[in-house]
Amino acid sequence: MPWAAGVRQPVIAVVEAADAAEVADLVRYAANAGLTISVQPSGHGASGDVAGVILLRTGRMNRVEVDPARRTARVEAGARWDGVLAEAAGHGLTGPSGSSAAVSVAGFVAGGGLSRFSRGHGWAADSVRALEVVGADGRAARVTADTDAELFWALRGGGGDFAVITAIELDLLPIPHLHGERTLWPAARTGEVLRAFRQITATAPRELSLWVTRSRTTVAVEVTHLGGAGDARDLLAPLERLGGALSGDRAPRDLAGPADAVVRAGRSPFRAELLTHLDDQVLDLLASAPPPLHLRHLAGALAEADPARGAGGILTEPYLLVTGPALPDGLAPHVSGRKPYTFLAPGESAAHAFPPSPLARLRRIKDARDPHRVLRANFPVHQ
Repeated sequence: MPWAAGVRQPVIAVVEAADAAEVADLVRYAANAGLTISVQPSGHGASGDVAGVILLRTGRMNRVEVDPARRTARVEAGARWDGVLAEAAGHGLTGPSGSSAAVSVAGFVAGGGLSRFSRGHGWAADSVRALEVVGADGRAARVTADTDAELFWALRGGGGDFAVITAIELDLLPIPHLHGERTLWPAARTGEVLRAFRQITATAPRELSLWVTRSRTTVAVEVTHLGGAGDARDLLAPLERLGGALSGDRAPRDLAGPADAVVRAGRSPFRAELLTHLDDQVLDLLASAPPPLHLRHLAGALAEADPARGAGGILTEPYLLVTGPALPDGLAPHVSGRKPYTFLAPGESAAHAFPPSPLARLRRIKDARDPHRVLRANFPVHQ
């Protein structure tokens, strides 16, 4: 069963691999038998489009090795962010995890990965130095920008259609001045909180990230600041002036802690959209929308061109919105239609995540590396 319990997966078999050699054996078997493999470390991105395939689970491949001198980690395919963050923290380091530390690192970076540090450092996939993979021909390889630039580009944001990732080497971040906090207000004050959020994000430095999460009873603002608490206080003054908070955790927070409300509710259908702006009309629509609602400020490094970046490319839209399965009334003219790959939902396709040019490039790579379709991502580039 996938993590998204509402998604049915009519596969013909489930295989749990203990190491890269077993992955290679399975890929060769599938290729010879004319079968297809879909890889899921934890099933967080399950689409349900897996009829008749072999489901490969890599959860037993969960070793994490941190090199504090190089500030890197080697992470096996099934390792989750909580294991990486815990190991890294002992060396004063952290990693670019998302809203849930229960997600696998491999699945997260294969889809690009929007982390708490993305405004300052770009996609989580931008931190990848090397990937250990098994190709569709069953051969193992170490992939870097120098050894195989096309595959290295595709696997960092293009999904799992091109090779089976068995381990990743990625850069870690120092955390001598990392500040985080979470403050809650009654849900009735959502409109005020959103206006303060807009005011702050309009001029926020890339070191500051704000996420808003609204449940049925509360609205919360989560802050991650790559700096000291004193600097954060000045930047967050519009929220301070609101008053009336139900609770506030303003000590440095454990970023490997519980996921936000939308992720905890993630077993239910959801919809993600990229907002092109946040004017008064959009704020009013969001304030009156039914929960759950999750809003993230993007921009910063995500909106800047980087020749070393993977398939995730540039995100010009400044905000990410995650709601229930239906887009709130009136919001359709204010979204771009694109969405990050790791936020695709059942019924959507890779064409919703990539503009035409990078999608065409991904399809060419797929055709060259896996012409017989031995491997199938949750959201294949050909669909």
